[in-house]
Amino acid sequence: MEYLWYIIAAMGAGIGTGLAGLSAATVMVPILIVLCPSFGGESGAYQATAIALASDILGSAVTTVTYAKHKNIDLKRGWIMLTCILIMSTVGSYAAWLAGNVVLGSFTLFLTFFIGIRFLVKPDTSRKDAAAKGEKLDLKGVMISLFFGLTIGFGTGFVGTGGGMMMLVVFTAFLGMELKTAVGTSTFIMTFTALIASTSHILIHPAIVLERWNVLLICIVTATVSSLVSAQFANRVKNRTVGLVTGAVLTVLGAAMLILNFWEEISQIPLAVQTLVCLGKFVLFIIPCVAVVLPIKFLTKIPQFVFRKLLHLIAFSCTTFMIIVAESWQEAALASVLIALLLYPVLFILEKNKWYNDLLVQKKPGEIKNSLLMLFFMFAAVTAISWGIFDKPYATITAILMWGTGDAAAALVGIPLGKHKVKFKPVNEKKSWEGSVAMLAVSFICGLAVFLLYFRFPFIKSIIPVLAGAVIGAAAELFTPSEYDTVTVPVAILAVLLLMPI
Repeated sequence: MEYLWYIIAAMGAGIGTGLAGLSAATVMVPILIVLCPSFGGESGAYQATAIALASDILGSAVTTVTYAKHKNIDLKRGWIMLTCILIMSTVGSYAAWLAGNVVLGSFTLFLTFFIGIRFLVKPDTSRKDAAAKGEKLDLKGVMISLFFGLTIGFGTGFVGTGGGMMMLVVFTAFLGMELKTAVGTSTFIMTFTALIASTSHILIHPAIVLERWNVLLICIVTATVSSLVSAQFANRVKNRTVGLVTGAVLTVLGAAMLILNFWEEISQIPLAVQTLVCLGKFVLFIIPCVAVVLPIKFLTKIPQFVFRKLLHLIAFSCTTFMIIVAESWQEAALASVLIALLLYPVLFILEKNKWYNDLLVQKKPGEIKNSLLMLFFMFAAVTAISWGIFDKPYATITAILMWGTGDAAAALVGIPLGKHKVKFKPVNEKKSWEGSVAMLAVSFICGLAVFLLYFRFPFIKSIIPVLAGAVIGAAAELFTPSEYDTVTVPVAILAVLLLMPI
């Protein structure tokens, strides 16, 4: 299991480096020291820091090359910072060894969370009066560079953060660099600081290489590849998008790490533990989904309605995943309600941005946040009814999957191929018979497959309930306004599955 956490930690570190010039340790150290028992000893945090620094070397290097190709590096305004940081990083590394495990572990956990909050509050750190590339530093700029260069350099060696976040703030807020130029410049500096700091860590504690060579290899390769991909993404989108994506990932990660750090106190309430575990599994499911979908959106010419259905796929699959991993209906329902309550205010704030409608393919204001609110509350309700009252958890899973796959089929077939429109008065004029037939067929096939392959129900007993659910679901989708079918269709299918004897 630890190897999986190594990969997740390195991937998160690489994404942070490529997107916003964050050091690998910001993400990697908390995961290693909290979730990997082998890093829990006296020198565990020190070893985790050294591994993160080593992973930062190539990760920062490939990121630097990517930003350099887009002319987003400005060493004329960053050379003083570079010099100071290189000198102080070795001093900080030795001080870290003397400080021990507790200081490193606690600091990096809180650092991860607050960096994420900071990006969400102000995702674009550039100033309107940004300095021109190559413009020389004035006296004030020199003094700022000396002060922050010395302090960040010490922190680089002491905490292993590489100073990426702090350099980003200094370059944008104090030295007037544009965001992407600041990221490129900071990763250039981090390449050398990570090399020096990791070398000093290893020389002080050689067991890092002798005993942890396999972890080093996994983390370095994964972080490097992730850095390259995310850096290419960052150079193709707007600054604000980069900041928001980074803030969201780090805030969730930091919160999760803090919960794990205080797990002993939380564990006194069993239902709270179960709900948080369910939430954690939900987050681990969502992160790779987002990591796959965002490059598809920005690096391909995928039609908007197809991308919209990809988002729907993530939505209904994650709700299904929660009930599969949940140990009780209470934790699945509570986790779903918490997700709704957390997502709604975040989306309420974000929808004021111009990029929001384009990214999430929103048809009208408020559609996405309202749909997600309905989805997760609906999921909590049907889970409580089917599992809590009727003791039939299979009904919820099947209903959600039949709705999700059928709804996707209706759009993917109906929009490009729907030539015969349904002309009943209550039905939306855009809906077609081709889309409705596709929904019925796909939801029936999906429901039958779930019954037979996952729940091992007999074929004879499965076919009638599933067929009835598919027919009722297709009818509900046909006559329900599109903004409400998130609730009506799965509820209609669920009602059929609960009433039919299995």
